[in-house]
Amino acid sequence: MGFSGHLVFARSERPLLEAPLFGSTGLGLGGDVHEWQPRPGGWQTLQLEQGIWEDEHLPTLVEWTGAPACVADVSDSSIALVTGLDTNGQRWQTWLNLDHAAALLVEEPGDVDDVSVWMATPEFEEAIGHKRAELDAEVPTDAEGALMWASAAGVQTAAQQPRIEELLRTQETFVEELFDALLDELGFPETVHPAPQP
Repeated sequence: MGFSGHLVFARSERPLLEAPLFGSTGLGLGGDVHEWQPRPGGWQTLQLEQGIWEDEHLPTLVEWTGAPACVADVSDSSIALVTGLDTNGQRWQTWLNLDHAAALLVEEPGDVDDVSVWMATPEFEEAIGHKRAELDAEVPTDAEGALMWASAAGVQTAAQQPRIEELLRTQETFVEELFDALLDELGFPETVHPAPQP
């Protein structure tokens, strides 16, 4: 089983877990949390394995940090829906691992009694192909939104849109690695790993 949960990326001089959002009772967001290695400039990533992340949580986080932020909704380490928001309320979204996303998002016909039987048919494969093409057509807009969001975050990105589009069409075994690579490519300071102890 892969990871299912949320990856929250934001900038703060204080630990992100100090945000009131994570301490609110009833949200359940402060449960099983893993902090990734921080990036220079106060950029932090939290891996939340429990709790329900609602749409209104992202604006709340952006308001608290005063900086753009994003969240990746991850399913079994194979698919992620990334949503970014800047301080002006501009939002963008993209799917990571498009082939898996297409299989998840394809709509089953109304006359299907047994989904497992339908999934073994050529019609299912054709439906996935159509959904994959739809997702692929959205990639240029998604990449443009991601670049504008990174620019609003103040990073000096040298990335060109075609490179971001290429990355959004990439498949990785673990979608968390693809999320991290996207942040790198957008120009956010790369994670500083501590030197191994002798």
